[in-house]
Amino acid sequence: MSPATKAAAARARELQRELRHHCDLYYVRSAPEISDAEYDRLYRELEALEAAHPELVTPDSPTQRVGAPLPEGAGFEKVEHAVPMLSIDSLFTAEEVRDFEEKVLRFLGLESGAELEWSVEPKFDGVSSALIYEHGVLVRGVTRGDGRVGEDVTANLRTVRNLPLVLDTSKRPAPALLEVRGEVLIALERFQRFNHERVERGLERLANPRNATSGALRRNDPAEVARYPLEFHAYAAPRVSDYEFATQTELNAALAAWGVPFSGYNRCVTGIDACLAYHDELEAGRDALAFEVDGVVCKLNDLGLRERLGRTARAMRWQFAHKFAPREATSTLRAIEISVGANGRLTPRAHVDPVEVGGVTVRHTTLHNADHVASLGLRVGDRVFLHRAGDVIPQINGVAKPARGKAPAGWADEVPAELLDERGRPRAGVFWRWGEAFAAPERCPACGAEALQEGKYWRCPNTWGCRPQLLGRALRLTGRGGLEIDSLGEKQLAQLLDAGLIEGPADLFRLDREPGLRERLVALERWGEKSVDKLFEQLESSRDAALPAFLVSLAIPEVGPQTARLLATHFHTFDAVRAAGEDELQSIDGLGPEVTRSLLEWFADERNQAVLARLFAGGVRVREERGADAGGAFAGKTVVFTGTLEALTRAEAKHQVEARGGKVASSVSAKTDYLIVGGKPGSKARKAEELGVSVMLEPDFLALIGR
Repeated sequence: MSPATKAAAARARELQRELRHHCDLYYVRSAPEISDAEYDRLYRELEALEAAHPELVTPDSPTQRVGAPLPEGAGFEKVEHAVPMLSIDSLFTAEEVRDFEEKVLRFLGLESGAELEWSVEPKFDGVSSALIYEHGVLVRGVTRGDGRVGEDVTANLRTVRNLPLVLDTSKRPAPALLEVRGEVLIALERFQRFNHERVERGLERLANPRNATSGALRRNDPAEVARYPLEFHAYAAPRVSDYEFATQTELNAALAAWGVPFSGYNRCVTGIDACLAYHDELEAGRDALAFEVDGVVCKLNDLGLRERLGRTARAMRWQFAHKFAPREATSTLRAIEISVGANGRLTPRAHVDPVEVGGVTVRHTTLHNADHVASLGLRVGDRVFLHRAGDVIPQINGVAKPARGKAPAGWADEVPAELLDERGRPRAGVFWRWGEAFAAPERCPACGAEALQEGKYWRCPNTWGCRPQLLGRALRLTGRGGLEIDSLGEKQLAQLLDAGLIEGPADLFRLDREPGLRERLVALERWGEKSVDKLFEQLESSRDAALPAFLVSLAIPEVGPQTARLLATHFHTFDAVRAAGEDELQSIDGLGPEVTRSLLEWFADERNQAVLARLFAGGVRVREERGADAGGAFAGKTVVFTGTLEALTRAEAKHQVEARGGKVASSVSAKTDYLIVGGKPGSKARKAEELGVSVMLEPDFLALIGR
């Protein structure tokens, strides 16, 4: 055996051991230590090694098995699946998807480029289960297990609220035998509420919806399982007696008629380009989906073609999963520092070993507050899960492996350089020792002022004398989403503060107007005539400010880009925002009491009024924000929604109103023009009737917007 082959054999054995270990943690113990993306990377490396060296393939290799076997003596009865629950081939690029299609076409003897019909759906990150109905009655529910043998968790699955215990036979008779497969899930919004309730009851915070679902289904007491907001959404029916179907579309229609729940995202498309477009569409709207989704599943719609294609040892040849870019990873928590925000909030900030999450290299992320850190049970040195939602900085959402025992050699020498003072020692407010827990701050680490507790947060009260606060507010004004003055980053603003050229953000607009300041700017290190000219050009152009950007630039607590856009859409002018009272602010849909209170307090502060006066004296002008369609169907109208909309999400419906010049409020009042009613309306409908507000049913609303 050559040295290269020996090295490949050693690496293959190592990968097999590691993958088996992580399979056991994921499928059996519901306690994964690595992300799905890292597991996929290890699995593909082993696949490539075994493809290059077939002699390295062993019967117990993870590539030859669907999952790890459950331990003997478990509390639930073991059940062998009549039809194995095999894995799905995971693909990561459009090129791999097209290669998959070419293999299918070649297998079926079809010409390259022939367009097939595909049944497409999201790849939910939940727990797969199989339901067995006999003569329309649920008789057994089984977990996936290792794909061949699962566990009988019928009593637990019966607690899932949207799962029919008896099939609906009003439209067609139930088959003598029906096996439905699907995903058990917890919606993201419900998971957050459930976690909050757990913490209030003194229970441990759950890391993510998938782990919570898995843990729930393996509980011994169905009464405890019933506490979890579980849902079931079907994706297959491998056994249906008494009926024959030609396509997945026909089968889905039958399942829906029997009352089997679907997610609502299923679709039938023609051609592989349509599959890729569906993948891109769902990935782009990933943050708006109700559940955790890590890709899409594409299955041939024609059941006859599926029969011809058959399966391999671990997967069906007629379906594939096209994964999204990974947004979860694991890393080591290197330190926790107390950072000082633009508004004085003292926030714990995690520093982790650099790791890529969703295409972004992450080195640090916020931990929100001391309660959040405590609920996660974090200690310095923990191996942690990082999850990235949308285009924001990832958040730590659980501990993969706690820091135990003695610190690794050299731990004290690896404190991030940015956390060290000029003498090379960790700064005040930094927790860096192995196994150290975060403690709420007693003083501001920047200026030493005594910290004030405000609910679950802490704040430095030295608003006008704490350097990080001054610098933070200046950055908010010049940064993206604000007035976007590219010449002024953190280093340049720090220079201006140190040189006494500015005392606060509003002073920036006197730099190009007061005599003598240009010469002082040119004299600063790394500045010059051209740099100053560029800065002055940007200052002049940024004086003409859009209303949403101007609101963001003021660094009002709780007012970010989304809230600023909401305010601008509703009020149109800065003077109207400034003059708004509590009742009007509270009526805006999406504006909570904390934001309302923050706005009122900010505008009531004389020092903030002085900041505004300096900005306007420096020539800043705020443009009026006009509606998206001043002549639209809802121009000048205020709309309130109630009940559950079937055709659109609430967010989509709100967008449709705003795009047609209307405003969306959260509560019915005398100023409401229309109440749009979906299924199961609440008290808003009664109040609208009392006030004489026009009521519009969902079909009429859809007709009005052309849907």
